Amino acid sequence: MIVKIILGDDMSKTVGMILCGGFGKRLRPITEKIPKPLVEMKDGYTILDKQLFDFKNAGIDEVYLLTGFLSEKIKERYGEEYKGVKVNYVIEDEPLGTLNAIRLGMEAIGPNKQCIIRNGDVVADISLKKMVELGESSDYQVSIFVTQMQSPYGIVEMSGDRLVAFREKPMLDYYINAGIYFVKGNLDFAEFDIGDIEKTLFPALAKENKLSYYKEDGLFWMAIDTSKELETIRKEYANREDKPWGYEKILISTDKYLTKELFIREDYQTSFHYHEKKDETMFIVSGSGYIEFEDYKNYFSKNDTIRIEPGVPHAIVAMENTILHEVSTPHLDDTIRIKDFYTR
Repeated sequence: MIVKIILGDDMSKTVGMILCGGFGKRLRPITEKIPKPLVEMKDGYTILDKQLFDFKNAGIDEVYLLTGFLSEKIKERYGEEYKGVKVNYVIEDEPLGTLNAIRLGMEAIGPNKQCIIRNGDVVADISLKKMVELGESSDYQVSIFVTQMQSPYGIVEMSGDRLVAFREKPMLDYYINAGIYFVKGNLDFAEFDIGDIEKTLFPALAKENKLSYYKEDGLFWMAIDTSKELETIRKEYANREDKPWGYEKILISTDKYLTKELFIREDYQTSFHYHEKKDETMFIVSGSGYIEFEDYKNYFSKNDTIRIEPGVPHAIVAMENTILHEVSTPHLDDTIRIKDFYTR
């Protein structure tokens, strides 16, 4: 069998596509009345909110929601436009698997387009902008985001006839399909009509050496499929707020000091801002970049420490994915933005 991928001339605009039609059976009874993408990770903030937010901040302002089960609930929440993103709906009357849903989505977006396709239950801090940029310049027409597999169980280490160590759910030397795909051009689905694209078309493309991958190690990634995973994601978001450039998470908050974790994606930056009262010290956990002040830049890399006094305007710029811990005096809302680089 030969699988064809047809390329066109006008593929400058990338659209988003989200698979939202599943029944979410393992999350019942929650998903008896709402589709899984509308499950809240925290009060008022759904899985689909996060995905649309990430599309917007990657410069993708048109999204097709591939719906089925309880599609009216999704349309009721998002309408035709959601926070600057144009929303279209493709309804699959009969559930025939992800392959048929994507086929319908491809027909809806029209010929010669490129798109990012996401599973509707995946929460990930991936840089969609970078995935698109690399996909556009690649010789491959289809690429899959892969992430390192974490063991679902703790493991033991052995030496001779002894157990020498216990490791709690370590990262393994394997990668898994992380449920986000970049497609450049029109897919020919060959003889495949129904079923899941991960079990039909993608293995065929891989066999013919027509399938690439994209990876960013060390990112938060989770597919929310069970109540245990939902509990985990809700713990993650208890003190976390997604930002156009990444996220901000409160680690410690007392009367005397505040500790936050900031994740800034490669080639993104915070607003240019200052704090009236907050005196902060930044510890670079991983990554590299620079603090941009009014008249100079202070470059940083892993294990560096930078202090910023109150009243000093600055922005944090990441040259690669960066995690830093910000220890400061306890002023949660003491931020004066001078210039924003994203639509809020």
